[in-house]
Amino acid sequence: MQLTLKIWRQSSAESTGFFEKYIVDNVTADMSFFEMLDMLNNDLIKQNKSPIVFDHDCREGICGTCGLVINGRAHGPLKGVTACQLHMRTFKNGETLTVEPWRAKSFKVIKDLAVDRQAFDKIMEAGGYISVKTGGAPDANAMPIFKENADEAFDSATCIGCGACVAACKNSSAMLFVGAKVNQYAQLPQGQVEHSKRVKNMVEAMDSAGFGNCTNTGACEAECPKEISISNIIKLNKEYLKFH
Repeated sequence: MQLTLKIWRQSSAESTGFFEKYIVDNVTADMSFFEMLDMLNNDLIKQNKSPIVFDHDCREGICGTCGLVINGRAHGPLKGVTACQLHMRTFKNGETLTVEPWRAKSFKVIKDLAVDRQAFDKIMEAGGYISVKTGGAPDANAMPIFKENADEAFDSATCIGCGACVAACKNSSAMLFVGAKVNQYAQLPQGQVEHSKRVKNMVEAMDSAGFGNCTNTGACEAECPKEISISNIIKLNKEYLKFH
């Protein structure tokens, strides 16, 4: 399979970026998108050209490190899939693919397709710690939790912090990410001690990082590779109004 790639190249946050076109041959259907980029980079290195910089780590859709906009869609055309899980059988021979980094004021370009997402780390740091009793492991039934709450906490905790919600939002809002991180602890007794402080501090950190406001278009939920529900934003707003 042969593909034409229009890839964003940018040497730093301060420099002007541009699209560069590449023709990639011998792409197999079973290759992942990143394996295809690896193959392209190997060819560029052999030609003494600068390889394309992109973020990746686990390549299993777990770590949230990867993040690309492919043909205008965060993580590509498939729903519930990260860019590192995307396989080339998704595309057709001869197709042209436009590959860009996350576009957000708070995610500055480091180089090419890699962006700085330290803003998410700062939001998490602002949330602080969770108070738990130290010592021996408690009995499994010592702190009963309703199944509905446990399930909801688990669903929110599946957020991998990749930033697709920000990239998909017209306002570059981080509300889905923050809502998920707040709600996963709000449903559990272990998260109640610092709950009010956590909500206030995380929202303030989000605002200071320059993320935009949510206007409920739902693009974040539609593009989230873990399909985090937009209901997390509703609950975040309720909790913030309660304690602010």
